[in-house]
Formats: sequence, structure tokens, C-alpha cells
Amino acid sequence: MTDHGHELAFGGFLTPDAGHPDQVVALATLCEQAGLDLVTFQDHPYQPGFLDTWTLMSYVAAATDRIGLAGNVLNLPLRQPVVLARSVASLDLLSGGRVELGLGAGAFWDAIEATGGRRLTPGAAVDALDEAIQVIREVWGTERRGMIRVAGEHYRVVGAKRGPAPAHPVGIWVGAYKPRMLRLVGRAADGWLPSLAYLPKGPDELPALNALVDEGARAAGRDPGAIRRMLNVTGTFSRSSTGFLAGPPEQWVEELAGLTLEHGVTTFILGSDEPRAIQLFAQEVAPAVRELVAAARTTPGSGARAVAEERAAAGGPTTLAVTPTPDPGVRHSARRLWDETTRPTAPPPPAGHVYPARGQAAGQHLVDVHDHLRQELAQVRDLLDQVRRGAVSPGGARAALNAMTMRQNDWTLGAYCAAYCTVVTQHHGLEDASIFPHLRRSDAGLGPVLDRLEQEHVVIHGVVESVDRALVELIGSPGDFTALQEAVDLLTDTLLSHLSYEEHQIVEPLARHGFFPGQL
Repeated sequence: MTDHGHELAFGGFLTPDAGHPDQVVALATLCEQAGLDLVTFQDHPYQPGFLDTWTLMSYVAAATDRIGLAGNVLNLPLRQPVVLARSVASLDLLSGGRVELGLGAGAFWDAIEATGGRRLTPGAAVDALDEAIQVIREVWGTERRGMIRVAGEHYRVVGAKRGPAPAHPVGIWVGAYKPRMLRLVGRAADGWLPSLAYLPKGPDELPALNALVDEGARAAGRDPGAIRRMLNVTGTFSRSSTGFLAGPPEQWVEELAGLTLEHGVTTFILGSDEPRAIQLFAQEVAPAVRELVAAARTTPGSGARAVAEERAAAGGPTTLAVTPTPDPGVRHSARRLWDETTRPTAPPPPAGHVYPARGQAAGQHLVDVHDHLRQELAQVRDLLDQVRRGAVSPGGARAALNAMTMRQNDWTLGAYCAAYCTVVTQHHGLEDASIFPHLRRSDAGLGPVLDRLEQEHVVIHGVVESVDRALVELIGSPGDFTALQEAVDLLTDTLLSHLSYEEHQIVEPLARHGFFPGQL
């Protein structure tokens, strides 16, 4: 199997937890804000502990602006094909072309039958899926003449009208593992969407399974390269490697790029409800995989590791092309939690230093992560406005705040480490996980700046907590927004001031030294 050259895409795979609906929506919103292309949800209509996936997708579509949406995968035995086709097309039209159709033949047949669905044998389930895909394509085929007529054994449509057509060519992605299903993917679907956790031998199984998809495509006269190869992935981010997709971000980058270049996988969907993992996957892993694959595609015969080493060894310009964000200079609160005039400054960089591409990227990443926090701050101020207007309850605002990076990050390691460190706590892993000790060892002159940044991190942690306390107080004293407004104004002043100071002081050292030993 070779790389077919599809554009890379990265997504999130979230649990539709009915016990915490606000948090599910907040995580979906985080997926968009962090830069993912897609957010997906598992579909088990017989599970009372889950939100209905189609209703959730519709709600999330209205709460977001850019990100694509899909079931992962929708349970066909409990979703009638004509109605499903029209639901997909309708939401695609309403969302501006952001919906894809992930489809499965069914599993957990006891639960399906208990909910009113038909129990099918494995072979019959494949046949039913084949017929359903025919029906769905007929519904969307508004350019064709006549009524829809599909004389299937499991789905018979005898004269239904066509339409509506979706806003864009919706991809039909099938979750499949067995030979008949894989050949069906090649024959009738647009994408293959398995889960890595369901492959007993891991990536080693992909060549044989891909070959079956290719076989089905060729038998139907289709180009195997037209079928997108996708993968649901899970793993852990940690400082040291303990296995496949279990290690530091740079290991994830190399391994995912290898899956693209060696097995043709071009869509990676992370199964995680952990905000830090989502942010790290979106903001650190995904861009680096795109860069590595792009480089390999223009360097015939070189694998992911070779390209990574070549790029790491390459030189770069002597001018740092990263611009720190200036302090806005506006203060909303009369309170001052620190004296900005006493802030120390970093020593000047050595003259003529060469900043390689990866060094430039390290410095830019700090600005990018801070920009995400600035966006979250705008959300906090918008939440205050919505609570004032009664559009969001104080409890709903608390749920949204708790899902934000600024709340998840305890600030002992700083916003930069929120994206790079797997475990961020106040009492564990400080020396090993933080980039600050690395910068201290690399440049002793940065010591006073890093001391001050760590002190401000503690202060900011307390300010974020004060916003949450003010929301709790508002529940007990509805209508009195004084404490909440003061807390949000103080957060605005301290956060924007701190982020700008941190960028001006350590963007250049990060570009020069990297965020961990041996990076550059």
C-alpha cells in the first residue's frame, strides 16, 4: 500500500455523555478552536447513558462555524436509510457543507433487537449495508430522473422521491474489518474508517486489510486511490516511549506520518475526552505530521524518519521571524496583582545566531498557544454577556469554563507546557516535564525571568479560580453581576499582560534552545 496523496485531516472522537451534555459541547467547540478538521461521536441509540448522536451533531453544528461533523459510526440497523439520507443532506445544507456520513453495519445485536431493530447474521448485515448505501446515493442523486426504486432484501424503496441533495459531496465512510465488508468499502464507499484498537496486530494488519479494499475497488472498476483511508487512534502522551502512540509528541508525529507514507492513512481521529490531549494533538502533532508528510512527498524515496532528520539538521535564517504579541495597554480593573515595572528582562541573544526551521517553529508555537488562550479569554467575556442576557445559566458558564485550557492548566508550568506536557500538576514532574528547567540549564541568564513567570503563573491560577467562585456566588445571588464582572476584568488584565511579557522574554530563547534537550 502506498500513499495516495490525499490531503491530511485530523479529528476528535468524543463520548456523547448524557450526564454532562455541556461538557460534550464544550469539548466539540474546543476541537474547532484548537484547529481540528473534524469532530465525531460514537452512535449507540440503545444506550440511555448517551446523548442521541444525530441530535448532538445538529446542536454542535449550530454551536460551531468551521469544523466538520460525523457519526463514528452511525448504527444502520436503527436508522432507516431514506430518512438518514435526508437527515444528512438537511444538516449539510444547514451547516454549510460540514457533514460526512460514517456508517456501520451494526453490532451489539441483543441491544439492537431489544430496542426494536432486526437481528441480522453477519452476512445479512453486510448485504443490508450494501443496499442502504445504494438507497442513500439514490436519495442524494437529484440529477437523476424518476422515482427511487431499490428492490433489496432488507431495504425496499418503491417510488420515493429524490432529495434534498447535500450542500457538498458527502463522503460515506464505513467502519469495516472482515473481508466481505472491506471489499464492500472498495466497491461502494468513499472511505474506510477502522479503529486501531480493534486491530489485534496494530498497524501490521493494515497492508492485508488495505489489499482487500483495493480488491473490491478494482472489481467494481474503481480507482483504489480514490478511497480515503482513515483511522481512529488512541494513545498516551508521555515523556518516554512505552509503545506505539505512547510517548512524546515527536514520537506521535513520526509514527502517524509513517502510517500515511507506508499505509496510505490520511485521516487520523483521536479518541479522547481529555482537553489537554485534544489540544496537544491539534496544535502540536497535526501540524508537524502535515509538514513531515509534505516534505516526504516532495522527497522521493525518503521515509518519515529520514525526512525528520534531514529537516532537523538543516540550517535556517539568522533573523527570528516570530513576532511577540504586544500588551494591549488597556486595563479594565483598578486592582494590580503585580508591579510590571519590576519585571526582569532576558539577556540579548548572541550576535549572528542561526535559527533553524524547527527553532522558528518552537518560538511560533508559544505565540500560537497563547493566541488560543486569548481566544478563550474572549469566550469568557462573551459568556459573561450571555449570562447577563439569560442566554446561558451560571452553571452552563461554569461547565464551559471548566473545559477551557486556562482552567485545565494549573499554570505552574505555563501556557506553553499546557500544549507540550502530558501531566501538569503542582506537585509532581515539575523538574522533568517543564521546559523551564531546560531553559535554565541552557541559559543561566534567563533565571530571573523564569522565576518571575512562575510567580505570575501562580497568580493567574488564583484569578481563574476567582472567576469560577464568582459564578458559584451568582447562582446563590442571581442578578448581582458585580463580583463576576470584577473577576473577569481582572483576569483580562493579568492574562493579557502576562502572555505578552512571556512571549517577549522567551520566544527567542525557545527558538534558540528548543523546548526540550536535543530538539534542534
